[in-house]
Amino acid sequence: MSIIIPANSAVGGGFEATNGLRFDQGSSAYLKRSLGTTTSQQKGTFSYWVKRSDLGDAQQIYSNEVANDNNRGYISFESNDSWRSVIVASGSTEIVVKTNRLFRDVSAWYHIVVRIDTTQSTSTNRLRLYVNGVQETSFETYQICDQNATLKIFEGGQTNKNLIGGIYASGSASNYLGGYLSEFVYCDGQTLDPTSFGEFDEDSGVWKAINVSGLTFGNMGFYLDFEDSSALGNDAAGSNNWSLVNLTAIDQTTDTCTNNFATVNSLDNFYEASTFSEGNLKIVTESGDYSYNTSTIGLSSGKWYCEVFVEGSPTGNASIIGIAGRMSEASLGFLGGYLDTYGFYGANGNMYNIGGNGVTSYGSGYGVNSVIGIYMDLDNNKLYFAINGSIQNSGTGYTILAPNLTKAGFYFPAAADNYNGSSGTFRLNFGNPIYALTSANTDVNGYGSFEYDPSSGTFDGASKDFLAICTKNLSEVNS
Repeated sequence: MSIIIPANSAVGGGFEATNGLRFDQGSSAYLKRSLGTTTSQQKGTFSYWVKRSDLGDAQQIYSNEVANDNNRGYISFESNDSWRSVIVASGSTEIVVKTNRLFRDVSAWYHIVVRIDTTQSTSTNRLRLYVNGVQETSFETYQICDQNATLKIFEGGQTNKNLIGGIYASGSASNYLGGYLSEFVYCDGQTLDPTSFGEFDEDSGVWKAINVSGLTFGNMGFYLDFEDSSALGNDAAGSNNWSLVNLTAIDQTTDTCTNNFATVNSLDNFYEASTFSEGNLKIVTESGDYSYNTSTIGLSSGKWYCEVFVEGSPTGNASIIGIAGRMSEASLGFLGGYLDTYGFYGANGNMYNIGGNGVTSYGSGYGVNSVIGIYMDLDNNKLYFAINGSIQNSGTGYTILAPNLTKAGFYFPAAADNYNGSSGTFRLNFGNPIYALTSANTDVNGYGSFEYDPSSGTFDGASKDFLAICTKNLSEVNS
């Protein structure tokens, strides 16, 4: 079998979200618009799918400033990774809600529904929060406004102070989101429960997205499906469009709530201490260590492909790219330094598997601007590499341990530098690139976008179809 940690979107069939939008916190990326007259200042429902990449910072999902910092409302992640909403209201109280739950899974898509209705007589029904279809009941803070209060988060009339992915404060935007959004909906004047936006899959019990195009969105409501790469802020339900700030077509993704792609696992970074950006697809390794970074999805059967673009090579082309059967375990535990880790070394093209095959001749060396293809045949326990589309070692595979003999029981694509004194910069593409491609190639199932064709070439004298690392392909391999 193959595994994703967790598998909240590895469900086939039904509605398909084609695209999402990637927000890079370091690029100060967000969407903005001028909010007009809303249907209601007492009722509204927000629904969005979010996949986190940056943790430990206050990050805004949605915000609306009316006059100044003290007259606004926002929905955010806090610096401790809890979910929080602060909404100024008329009357003597405001809404301040903060969860005990922490949102720290960088591999999963969370579905969040925020259901607001101040006309409710029961105070706990004035803001209801749902996570993956289940109402949240455990809160660190739950302060609710007076009945029938009007809310600043629903008040229009201001210019370009209604933001997604940031907050307008003290005269400029700040607190930017680091992560992915998919299927973002606001129903103005409607109070809706999660079943308007998702449903539980009968076979797996997993919460999944459904088609929302038939909903009533109200005066200022919107549906952002992010499908138009030339107008990523387009409202698919009407004309309440958003303007882009520091977002371009390359930030459109096929990593969505219905097809979850692998990224680099920022939680497996204690020893390598890399700097992560671009939705956890770009890493800059720390110059003083020899450890490595791994993917969020581990694999134990099937044939899989990904690419690593070497943007900046450490001294002596000491990049090392490969797969690991365990998380990183020591600052000097380099990729290829364990029995169940395998590293293709940029300085000389050798394969490293200390404790197993040792150091063996394999291919050519590589440096800056090289695209390294990783081909994992876990049905036959073979590993292949390509440099700029040229398959190394005449297509003869490198024999690896069976996945069930690794420490984790799975293999994770990995990248690192192997030089104590300079760092490497790598852009990993599991089928959802963060850089422009000369030519875009999908796998045989139509998933992913790669510089080189995952099925092109001869592997141990035969053709083989390698797949992008995403949940749609995981579902097919495991069916």
